[in-house]
Amino acid sequence: MLFSFTPPTAAEFATLYAETGWGEWPAETFERALTGSWVVCVARDDDERLIGIGRLISDGALHAFVTEMIVSERARGRGTGAEIVRRLVEEAHRRGVRDVQLFAARGRTAFYERNGFVRRPEDAPGMQFVGAPESNGITGPDSGKI
Repeated sequence: MLFSFTPPTAAEFATLYAETGWGEWPAETFERALTGSWVVCVARDDDERLIGIGRLISDGALHAFVTEMIVSERARGRGTGAEIVRRLVEEAHRRGVRDVQLFAARGRTAFYERNGFVRRPEDAPGMQFVGAPESNGITGPDSGKI
């Protein structure tokens, strides 16, 4: 498996979107989405087919948001999504943005918790990255406050 920060083509992005049930949009929508992304991390199989993508949008100073995390069915369960998330967070930190947040899709919260995110308080929806659970001592419900 190959990971990179080289964005896919709009056609590749559209194909992955459609085959994973995320929906269908005009090609120009995917072009604009990729152009408007701050960071794009992709995973490709050994034949260089796009099998995963994660995107960050950011102000480049204070906050970054994971906008999509999509992994094809054939690549799930092999750490593909976890590696994309790790690389996105690492790149945001490298660029000086420490606050990485997301809104988890229904049923995906546990995946993000395993990858260093915590639930935010009920009056502040979403999730915020605080680090890998094994390295930051996260123990209680207030551990997401930074």
